[in-house]
Amino acid sequence: MAEQLATLRWAYRGLYLLLAAAIFFFKLLPISSLPLGIPGPDVMLCITLAWVMRRPDYLPAALIAAVYLLEDLLFMRPPGLWAFAVLLGSEFLRSRMALLREVSFAMEWIMVATVLVAMGLLNRLVLTLAMVPLVGLGPAVAQIGMTILAYPLVVALSGWAFGMRKPATGEVDALGRRL
Repeated sequence: MAEQLATLRWAYRGLYLLLAAAIFFFKLLPISSLPLGIPGPDVMLCITLAWVMRRPDYLPAALIAAVYLLEDLLFMRPPGLWAFAVLLGSEFLRSRMALLREVSFAMEWIMVATVLVAMGLLNRLVLTLAMVPLVGLGPAVAQIGMTILAYPLVVALSGWAFGMRKPATGEVDALGRRL
């Protein structure tokens, strides 16, 4: 039983890496299906936060940090800044997992939206203090807004396609620890 649970964890971690690779590949392609001026949602961030909210044991902090550090390097952003913001946000949500297990999806969505806004503000604040040229405020706010709007779709797709669901109250793993 414990081996099956460990295999399942590694399978989801591998799936997360495959999804990250596919999303990075399509983001690097020089095409866009959106009208000019409208940034798309950060789907990888939605996946990360949705999976941390549902099964925090499937995504360790080191895996999240590695994926977002790679994303920083691929998209020529300041290395580690966005990775740090995402790690802070995901660990904040992970630490609130016991409280958020019983809340409605609307409350979860509000909590995730708040964390997304805080992550965006932290990123802009550090970039401003470092005097790095910034993207305009409008596109940055639009991307955060699109990411917030995409979160329910990603949650639904994760549940339907990958079986990612919140653990039930009192559900334990093979070692008897609460999930």
